[in-house]
Amino acid sequence: MALRVTTQDFELQVLQASGPVLVDFWAEWCGPCRMLAPVLEQLEAERPDVRVCKVNIDEETELARRFGVMSIPTVILFQNGQEKNRSVGLVPKERLLMLLD
Repeated sequence: MALRVTTQDFELQVLQASGPVLVDFWAEWCGPCRMLAPVLEQLEAERPDVRVCKVNIDEETELARRFGVMSIPTVILFQNGQEKNRSVGLVPKERLLMLLD
């Protein structure tokens, strides 16, 4: 199950993480976000080396603004505290796996 992160623990859970971290920027009311959730759960189960986190943009507007999230779902791959890759919209698991390469 993806870890829900907030402004308070984003630095620790994402930017200071030792391995790759996929962050799903989402909202409760977003249909495509809800459709992407089981895809991210599958990816998390298949790739234990990747931490999967969720940021609710309605609750964490500052994080969404900080990373330029204009539409959701937006999934950002962080590596060593830096954004490495990004995907916007509902995409298949294969596309998310490509973010990791």
